[in-house]
Amino acid sequence: MTTQQVEIYQGQFGEFTITQSDRTEVIIYRAGLAVAALSLAIGSIFLLSLGATPTVLQLLTPLFGVFSLSLAISLVTIHIYLALLQRLLQLFWLIGTTSAIVLLLTNSQPLALVIYNQPLTILGIGFTFAALTGIYFKEAFCFNRLETKLLTFLVPGLLLGHITSILPTETEKILLALWTILFMIFVGRKTVQPLPPDIGDKSVFVYLKEQNN
Repeated sequence: MTTQQVEIYQGQFGEFTITQSDRTEVIIYRAGLAVAALSLAIGSIFLLSLGATPTVLQLLTPLFGVFSLSLAISLVTIHIYLALLQRLLQLFWLIGTTSAIVLLLTNSQPLALVIYNQPLTILGIGFTFAALTGIYFKEAFCFNRLETKLLTFLVPGLLLGHITSILPTETEKILLALWTILFMIFVGRKTVQPLPPDIGDKSVFVYLKEQNN
């Protein structure tokens, strides 16, 4: 009987191994991002091609629900050295989701229409996208990828532009399309990226945990 050899990695603070649990977490993290990107793409395609028809506006609400839930899964399984930063992104998601639920319960109009007609609602629901932007920033910092660098500035720019009403509608449509394309490129590249880089240096996690004890 042969024994499967376990690969040992050299980290900054010592050696470590990667378990199947680590790999599963990364797969779930990437799957969550992929579903979120797909939800955004479907909504954007319908909105940009058909316009804000009643049917499209109704469709955007459940798509946002899928987007938000998928993002939550990624925020739970993401590997970030600073646990406080991960908790902060999760808090952002919670604030944004709570705001979305409140808007749904207090308005008879579709969620997308409420947000479009009342830009200041983004100050609440926008925290969901702030959490996503945090992921973009983490990916840009760790892997130096152009699409995540652009997304780190594009998403807040689009939201702030809508809040302040300084962006023409056509410009918002262009930025939404660009966001969708870059997000799909991002998750596409994550699909073929090896798993260990997303797991990170586990010796750093151990070191930071020991420092906090």
